[in-house]
Parts: sequence; C-alpha cells; structure tokens
Amino acid sequence: MKNAIVLVSGGLDSTTVAAIAQSQGFEVHALSFDYGQRHRIELDAARRVVATLAIKHHAVTAIDLRQFGGSALTSDIAVPKDRDLRAHSSEIPVTYVPARNTIFLSFALAYAEVVGSQDIFIGVNALDYSGYPDCRPEFTAAFETLANLATRAGVEGKQRLKIHAPLMALDKAAIIRRGTELGVDYAQTLSCYDPAPPNIACGTCDSCQLRAKGFAEAGIPDPTIYRKA
Repeated sequence: MKNAIVLVSGGLDSTTVAAIAQSQGFEVHALSFDYGQRHRIELDAARRVVATLAIKHHAVTAIDLRQFGGSALTSDIAVPKDRDLRAHSSEIPVTYVPARNTIFLSFALAYAEVVGSQDIFIGVNALDYSGYPDCRPEFTAAFETLANLATRAGVEGKQRLKIHAPLMALDKAAIIRRGTELGVDYAQTLSCYDPAPPNIACGTCDSCQLRAKGFAEAGIPDPTIYRKA
C-alpha cells in the first residue's frame, strides 16, 4: 500500500479528501496544524475524523501564525458574518491567512520525503470557495513543480511528487454527495470560522453558509449544529 500525506483540518472538504485517498488504496498519513487559529477546536474534529476513518498515522504540527496576524483567523479582526454568497469569490476576505496553504504544503512535502510518499492530498476547491488565491489550480500546479525541484528525492529522480486536489472542480453539493457515497460521517466535522465549544457552528460565517448551502443543494440532511440557522 502506497503512503499519502493528507492535510486534515477537521472540516468537510479535507475529510472527504481523506476518504477519497483511502478509496484509491493509499495508506493515509494525516497532517493537521495548530497554527494559532481562532477556531482551534477544529483540531478536535480532526482527531474525530482520523478515528472514524481508522487512520493510523496522525501528526499535529504547531506553528504560530499569530506572530504575523493579518487575518481574522489569527488576529483580533472580526470574522465576517451574513455576507452575500455571491460576493464570496469576488474578493479576498479577511479570513484569508497569508500563505497558509503554501506553508502547510511545505510541511507536507517534508513529511512525504521522510515516509517515502509521492502523493500529497489537499482539499482546495475553485468553485465554492471564499476567494482565496491558494485554492486555485494554478497554485497547486506551481507548488507541484516547486516540490519536484526542492527535494532530494525529486532531484535524484527517486520519486515524482504529485499534489492531488480531487475536489478542485466540484461544488459543495457534489463534494458532499461524493463523501456520502464513501461513508463519510459529516457530523464529526467542523467547518465554522467562529465556533463555540464543543462543536457548535455559528451558522453565519462564509464557511458555514457554504456548508449549509451544499447540504441543501445535495438534498442530504445537514448534521451540523448551528447557533443561528
């Protein structure tokens, strides 16, 4: 069984990606980050997801992006609520964490070299997303090129590293349908940017709105507990 590094945040998308990687025969090495995010309880969701999917390997890496701030998720900036869904992809919101996916994938690249993996999975999406520049296909393609230039394994020709983004062309409804087909228990996941313990989503941030819209359009009951429906 081939090893794959899968970025697992505890959210809907990354959980679906982990299930997809398993369905393709990969031994998943889950990688999560404690980066100073205000919604740190997502790490509890990540641990639930790992347990539910029977993933044997789970690394949680601490990096404090609060030192830089610049985002509503890592500094004292209010999380936008009740935004018009049509505005989500027309601007880069304050919930964008500068260079977050670049940082995360760099750690995943190091982990991949250590475990001899040629495959990294990430749950980025270019349709139902919040306008983040590091969720586009151009970004993942560029990082894949960099990965094969920046590693000993790549330079020596021992492996050709691939960045998998299986959700890139799917909307939230299609993602939820795919995960449901694979038996994903979305009740274990958390997508909210401003949640309350133990697992209560605000219901009004961008991520909550996109999640609720996805379940509605998929025709699948939403198991999420929202403070405000």
